[in-house]
Amino acid sequence: MNDINMTIFYKLMMPGSSLFEFPTPINEAYGWHFQYLTIIGLLLATLSFTFGSLADITSSQGLFRLKNAFSLVATPLEVLVSILYGGLTLVDKELVIPQEFQMGLLPDIGFHALPALVLTIDFLFLSPPWTISSRQALIMSTTFAFAYWFWVEQCYRHNGWYPYPIFAALTTPWRIMLFTFSGALMTASMEALKLVYSKINGSDSTKI
Repeated sequence: MNDINMTIFYKLMMPGSSLFEFPTPINEAYGWHFQYLTIIGLLLATLSFTFGSLADITSSQGLFRLKNAFSLVATPLEVLVSILYGGLTLVDKELVIPQEFQMGLLPDIGFHALPALVLTIDFLFLSPPWTISSRQALIMSTTFAFAYWFWVEQCYRHNGWYPYPIFAALTTPWRIMLFTFSGALMTASMEALKLVYSKINGSDSTKI
């Protein structure tokens, strides 16, 4: 399955219209749906597959490198989203989605599980290995986590509420711990994916 086929599969399975079908305060809020880490991850995943499809069509190595750059961030981020969402849902789903805005099973899977699955398959079987070091991965993931926190607080200053109820339930020290943990978990996800990749493809896989 090449990047074009993966993109078609991803588009068919992604319930993107759900952003418009269910009217919520977020639709009119500062930051729109990009207040959600889930939606930011979906944007990066979509860009990755879009550039991958264009690279397949044009045989452009530049576009292929651009696709892989987006994938480097999007894949561990989507794995992080799946782990955090799944874990918090087991504790109390209303920590991430208020009862009145909870969605059906298929959109739920489409937003919070499918992107991680498709991106992981794309990386393991259709992409070159990541060459980022563990230290670089930690710096990238931690920077991303705290940049997202800054963005969330910026949106809060305009809207007066947080996109995820758990943020309102936590004090600032606990939020620091949450975002630090998220950065570490994203790093661990990246390292785990690199390890699985080397087991499947060999540690000396050719860089494309």
